[in-house]
Amino acid sequence: MRSSALRFGIGGTERREDWLAVEEPLELRLTRPAGPLTLAVLMRTPGHDRELLLGWLLAEGLLPAEFTLQADEENPNLWTLETPDWERVSAGARLGVSSSACGVCGSGSIERLAVRSEPVQWAGPPLDWRSLADLPGRLLTAQAGFRQTGGLHAAGLFAADGDLLGALEDVGRHNATDKVIGWAWEQKLDFSALILTVSSRAGFEIVQKAVTAGLPVVVAVGAASSLAVDTAQAFGLTLCAFTREGRTTVYAGEERLEAEKNSSHAERS
Repeated sequence: MRSSALRFGIGGTERREDWLAVEEPLELRLTRPAGPLTLAVLMRTPGHDRELLLGWLLAEGLLPAEFTLQADEENPNLWTLETPDWERVSAGARLGVSSSACGVCGSGSIERLAVRSEPVQWAGPPLDWRSLADLPGRLLTAQAGFRQTGGLHAAGLFAADGDLLGALEDVGRHNATDKVIGWAWEQKLDFSALILTVSSRAGFEIVQKAVTAGLPVVVAVGAASSLAVDTAQAFGLTLCAFTREGRTTVYAGEERLEAEKNSSHAERS
């Protein structure tokens, strides 16, 4: 959306119209015999809401084998989940509002994640760190919303050869991740052969979503947190951070990278 703004600078002031990243609440309700139950209220950028909800349900371990997911005819910010497995879904639900800055808001730890997730397996060839270092730049070409507003994160899924299969944006980095994972789930892609690349830092919430989906490689533009590294190491995930300007730092899963030929001692900066 557009908004009037006043820019101040050394050369004076300027009245201008700026594009803003849209942020609105998305509510997901579970249909039950006793009445509807709110499973989540996600603060997100509208668009690809079905994919967002599928990815969120998958990350939370709540995605049923049989279900119907549909938007309300009058309110596009309200979606309903119907499933014969409603008792399990309602019992496992973590109720509350998830802001665009927080993906888990205290929902888990490595121990809790291990209850519903297994170590990830890489089905592709050995990885070239140079190819991994190029992925954020390739993702940037798909970030039309970011170029327009400067306020959107992106998450993309790449094949082992660096081919961008899909990328989606959102005001929240974890929402963008849920969206692209939900999209890939509907496309029936093989998660074990995909590389998740995010335009943000790699916090626990990004790594746990990758582990739950079965994505074995995560490449982040920004830093990795301590819990993200611990989780990646515990589940055998390759975690690359500070990936920009032709460099990347690998904090876990380096065994999947091709050994350097004729390499000298590692640089430290």
